[in-house]
Amino acid sequence: MDLPLDDPVGAGRAVEREAAAASLVPAVAVAGLVKRFGATVAVDGISFRIEAGSTTALLGGNGAGKTTTISILLGLLVPTEGSVTVLGVDMLRYRHRVLGRINFSSPYVDLPRRLTVKENLQVYGRLYGVRDLRRRIAELANELDIEQFLDRATGSLSAGQRTRVVLAKALLNQPQLLLLDEPTASLDPDTGDWVRTYLERYRSETGASILLASHNMAEVERMCDRVLMMRTGRIVDAGTPQELLTRYGRGTLEEVFLDIARERPGVDLAGSGRSG
Repeated sequence: MDLPLDDPVGAGRAVEREAAAASLVPAVAVAGLVKRFGATVAVDGISFRIEAGSTTALLGGNGAGKTTTISILLGLLVPTEGSVTVLGVDMLRYRHRVLGRINFSSPYVDLPRRLTVKENLQVYGRLYGVRDLRRRIAELANELDIEQFLDRATGSLSAGQRTRVVLAKALLNQPQLLLLDEPTASLDPDTGDWVRTYLERYRSETGASILLASHNMAEVERMCDRVLMMRTGRIVDAGTPQELLTRYGRGTLEEVFLDIARERPGVDLAGSGRSG
């Protein structure tokens, strides 16, 4: 709808309506997702949503299907069956339209080790088409306290330092959807707390959505609005942290996680396969 240039009130209301409409579109919508590798079923018919502006945890033991699911959301793998919509875009048909609005961080995925930290950030910044890249790198270097080793080879950094650099890489394009795999791995408790606070502030200030895969259950309880529990390629339960604690009669999410991962006797998984 065209508005007269001398109607700032009407223009403001139009912007508010557009923002409200955008908030109704889930950041991620997955339906009937299946991924097979030969005879192995890595993801077995899962469905879930991640609401705009929320932080959702994707939890499960090794081999549960988390990495495969995240790879599909990033457009790195094509599912065998099912649909995936990210930020309102069909990833199977038009992923090029949305890739510049998402990013990924994992301390287990190495950046080129011979390049300096600054060179790595410059390369990825150009790939994402970041405007005023020099300013953005300086901004993140200050915020994530990596200024002192910008000119060092990435391979010479400690594990904790590399974790912060990888996070800086993931934030270069100010993503609307941020996929995080163990974002505070190898960090001491003080730095880990600082990073969690930073991510919470980033979400609050930008309205971004976060999908978090973590083995730190205290981190999940603190940061996440919703939790998806995976086992053998399926979502076997879902809910807010408090809902899961109440449902399983446990005091911590770690206890809930162990109940599900180990299929402890008496644990009711009637919600197996439920939509997230």
